[in-house]
Amino acid sequence: MLLLVPLLAKGRLLLYSRKLASSMATGAANTGAGFSSPARKQGLVLGVFANEKEGGAPLFTNAADAFDKLVCGKLSELLAVSGPPLKKGKTRTFHGMHQDFSSVVIVGLGKKAAGVNDYENWDEDKENIRTAIAVGCRQVQDLEIPYVEVDPCGDAQAAAEGAVLGLFEYNELKTKKKPLTEIQLHGRDGTDAWQKGLIYAKAQNLARYLMEGPANHITPTRFAAIIEAKLKSVSSNVTVHARDQSWIEKQEMGSFLSVTKGSDEPPVFLEIHYTGSSDANEPPIVFVGKGITFDSGGISIKPSANMDAMRADMGGAATICSAIVAAAELKLPINLIGLTPLCENLPSGKANKPGDVVKAKNGKTIQVDNTDAEGRLVLADALCYAHNFNPKAIVDAATLTGAMDTALGSAATGVFTNSHKLWNLLFEASIVTGDRVWRMPLFDHYTKQVTESQLADLNNIGKYKSGGACTAAAFLKEFVTVPHWAHLDIAGVMGNKDEIPYLRKGMAGRPTRTLLEFATRLSQDKTSL
Repeated sequence: MLLLVPLLAKGRLLLYSRKLASSMATGAANTGAGFSSPARKQGLVLGVFANEKEGGAPLFTNAADAFDKLVCGKLSELLAVSGPPLKKGKTRTFHGMHQDFSSVVIVGLGKKAAGVNDYENWDEDKENIRTAIAVGCRQVQDLEIPYVEVDPCGDAQAAAEGAVLGLFEYNELKTKKKPLTEIQLHGRDGTDAWQKGLIYAKAQNLARYLMEGPANHITPTRFAAIIEAKLKSVSSNVTVHARDQSWIEKQEMGSFLSVTKGSDEPPVFLEIHYTGSSDANEPPIVFVGKGITFDSGGISIKPSANMDAMRADMGGAATICSAIVAAAELKLPINLIGLTPLCENLPSGKANKPGDVVKAKNGKTIQVDNTDAEGRLVLADALCYAHNFNPKAIVDAATLTGAMDTALGSAATGVFTNSHKLWNLLFEASIVTGDRVWRMPLFDHYTKQVTESQLADLNNIGKYKSGGACTAAAFLKEFVTVPHWAHLDIAGVMGNKDEIPYLRKGMAGRPTRTLLEFATRLSQDKTSL
C-alpha cells in the first residue's frame, strides 16, 4: 500500500462544519462536561499564532477562533492556564472539549504573516504551517486516534502537505505496523488548495516509498512496474515503455550498459510520456533521473558502513517519476517526458574495471577510472537520448556525488545549469515548496579536469580530488547541446535525520515537490522558457 494517509470519503468532508454552523445558529455550545462518546474516535488539529504583545491573548486562526466560540471560550481559558504561550512547532493537547473530537491538539504557527525570508530563501508562513501541522497530526497518531481533521491555517495546501508528509513512515515489510491516521480538511475553506497539497505530498511520499524499499524488493523491473501502474491509475494521457537490454544495445548506449554488466539483475530503460498539452507536438520538458537501484561501487567498492543506504541511489529516478505522476493527476497542460536508466552497480568478473574505456551513445569515449562514479555513466546516454524529443528543456536529477553532500549538506539541492531562465524557474519554485535549491558553478575550469584523459575523450572522475560535484556536472555537460539544461545533484538531500521537521527519519524524496511546482509554473506560463 503506497499511500499511508488516504482521504476520507467526500461525504465526511464538511461534517463538522455543518454541526458547527448549526450550533452557532441556535446558540448551542458545549464545554466538554457531560458529553457522550463521539460516534467515532476523532482528533482535531488547530493553529495559533504568536502574539508579539507581552501577555497578549493567543491569536487564533479562523478555524480555531470559531471552535473557541463554539466551546464558550474554554479553549482560550485552557491555553492561558496550561503553560507559557505556544512556541513555533510546539503542541498542547486537550481532551473531552467537544463531543465530535476526543482530543484537540493546538499547534504553534509562529509569527503571523511572516512572508518570504530572503535570507532563508523560502516562505516562512508555509514552512511554519507544514511543520506545525505535521507535529500535530503525529500527536494524534501517537494517541492511536484513527481520524483527524486539520485546520487549513490560512494556507490549505501547506497544511495538507504537512499532514501527509508528517504521517508517512515506511513500514511496508514489518509485521507490526503503526495504526493509520486518516486526514481530512476541517471546514470548507480552501478545498481546492487542500486537494492540490494532498497530491504534492503524495508524490513526495511515493518517491520516499521507492527510495526506502530494499534493493531486493525495488529492482529495476519492479521500479518500472510500480511507476507504470501509478501513471495508468491517474491518467489516460500517458505512455510507458520499459525498454529491455536488447533495445538498450540497439541504441548503442555503451556507457549505460557498462554499468549493468556486474549484476545479474536485468537493466531497464524506463521511458514515460505524459501528454497534457492540447498540442501533442508542443516541445516537452524532459526529466532524466539516475536509477541505480543499488550501488555497491562496483570494483571500486564502497566501505561497508552505511552501504545499505545505497538502495536509494535511484533517488533521481524516484523523484522525477513521482513528479510526473502528480503532474498527470493534476492534469497539467504540459508535455512531460521521463527517462530513467535503471540498473544495479555490483562487482563481478563481468563488471567494469578501473581503466576500462567505454563508448557513449554520442560516440564519445570514456575512461572509467572509478567504477563508483557510475551515475554519470548511465546519465550520459540518457541525456543523449533526451535530445531526440526536441525538448524545451532537460532537467536531470541524481544522487551523484558525496562532494555535494559535503558542500551543502541537507539544506538545499545543488543546481548546475547553462540557463539563467531555467535557474530562475527552479529557484522560484523552491521558495514556494520550501525544498530549496542553490546554484553551483559550471566553469570551464572543471571541464578541463574531465576532458584531459590519458586513454579516451573523457575521464569519469576529475583530475583532482577537490570540486567533485562540479567536475561531475562538467562531465554531464559534455552530453548536452540544448540551451536550457539543469543538473540537480540531490546527494545531500537524499535522507533526513531531523533537519526537516515535517519529515520523519529516513529517505526524504526531495526535491519532488520542487520539480512538480516547476512543471506547474511552466504549464501556466509557457513563454518563460
